[in-house]
Amino acid sequence: MKQLVAYLTTAFPDINFTIDATLALKEAGVDKIELGIPFSDPVADGPVIEKANLIALQNGFKLNDLFEVSNKIGNKIDTYWMGYFNNFYHKGYDFIASQAKKSNIKGFIIPDLPFEEIAPYENKHPLISFVAPTDDKERIKKVLKNAQEFIYMVAYAGITGSGKQEDLTQTIQNIREASNTPLFIGFGVNEKTAKEKSKGVDGVIVGSAFIKVLLENDTYSNKINKISEIARNIKSEINSVND
Repeated sequence: MKQLVAYLTTAFPDINFTIDATLALKEAGVDKIELGIPFSDPVADGPVIEKANLIALQNGFKLNDLFEVSNKIGNKIDTYWMGYFNNFYHKGYDFIASQAKKSNIKGFIIPDLPFEEIAPYENKHPLISFVAPTDDKERIKKVLKNAQEFIYMVAYAGITGSGKQEDLTQTIQNIREASNTPLFIGFGVNEKTAKEKSKGVDGVIVGSAFIKVLLENDTYSNKINKISEIARNIKSEINSVND
């Protein structure tokens, strides 16, 4: 069975919604949750997630909100914190790592922390390794030498939600030769693309498809129902693939 990882912007539109949405997504078949830490300059994210970040910050998001949500869901579903390095550095990386352990957070996803700079941090809490189509075979071997939890394969060079396509056959082969760690693909994954993008990998990471719904002018319950239906459809699609 292929896995589905769902991204939610923490505290967007509020803390209770993030908790309720997480539990609903789990019931709909989501295997892991990626809690996005709102940030003013999310350089890897497209306009959809960027807007959610901005609204959460305007609503007064604090790191304590992240800790509160995580304490409620960390023992119910595998949970990861996704954020930019400033989020981790500002309060002290050791402090953030200690809070993560208290909440049973499985790992950190930090897209702007280059592999060349992870040494001081990689033994404090699991860091998810990133691989891109632009990485050659030798670099992939280096990046994945100590891969933990899962490998995040970026589907294309660019930002989330832009829907670009690249041939990833060789990249996937290079990753498989370098590591046995589960391989998940992110960027541009939605109900229409999930089946094709999931070929040859162990799971998909979906963010913008969910956040688009949360940005709609709709009721609390309708938003929960809509993202749950998206999750069920994507889970069905990716598990109809015969690799």
